Amino acid sequence: MSTIERHTPGTPSWVDLMTPDLDGALKFYGGLFGWTFEVGPPELHHYTTCRAGGRRAAGIGKQPEGDTFPSVWTVYFDAEDAEQSAELIRARGGQVMMGPMDVMDFGRMLVASDPTGAVFGVWQPKNHTGAEVVEEPGAMLWHEVNTRDHKKAADFYAGVFGLEARKLQAPGIDYMTLHKGSKTLGGVLQMNAQWPADVPPHWMVYFAVADVEASNARLAELGGKVQVPPFDTPYGRQSVVTDPWGAVFTLMTPRQPPSEAAP
Repeated sequence: MSTIERHTPGTPSWVDLMTPDLDGALKFYGGLFGWTFEVGPPELHHYTTCRAGGRRAAGIGKQPEGDTFPSVWTVYFDAEDAEQSAELIRARGGQVMMGPMDVMDFGRMLVASDPTGAVFGVWQPKNHTGAEVVEEPGAMLWHEVNTRDHKKAADFYAGVFGLEARKLQAPGIDYMTLHKGSKTLGGVLQMNAQWPADVPPHWMVYFAVADVEASNARLAELGGKVQVPPFDTPYGRQSVVTDPWGAVFTLMTPRQPPSEAAP
């Protein structure tokens, strides 16, 4: 039950959801994960902090009226200097879509896409240092970019955030893991012919749960959908799901935290 005071620069530090129905999303995720909520001020459009056991776990914001973008979970990487990150993103073939910009006295942020099209964020912390809890039920557990060119994507994130990319030695899958020192912090998956052609490259957020089947049953009661039924992996049991507004995420009961289990 330790509380994270500061994330290592170059590692995922925060996740948030943009949704067309803020009140509905709070009810859904509160029911699914047992989160409590701290609703933000009007000048931040009531951007809401989700807490697991009283500690910051994620954020939920309302999409602007008329926004045509899909409802998605976004992964943010910690940075010491958002401007420098923006320069590196552009230099390595990515695109800065928004920012860098100040978010009151909480921090400085930007949203970007990698050269394969997957969208992610960068967070330079001030008073808001990111998630205070990870790898516990109701908290983010793993981060994975699904892409049509996993080598290009892995090289990009390694170059921008000072990471090491390693090929996972597993039959039938093209997969690379991303490392910062001794910590394994995420993965890069090659989307093969089994993926529908209209699914764009994207980051997948994994949330830890105590029991995937029980969480799936609760998710269905709350109006969510199971897209991929529970299945076992070397690192735990997982299932891909969507909330009532189509945002995709993965539920996982780990055998041990992936940051320790992955090579």
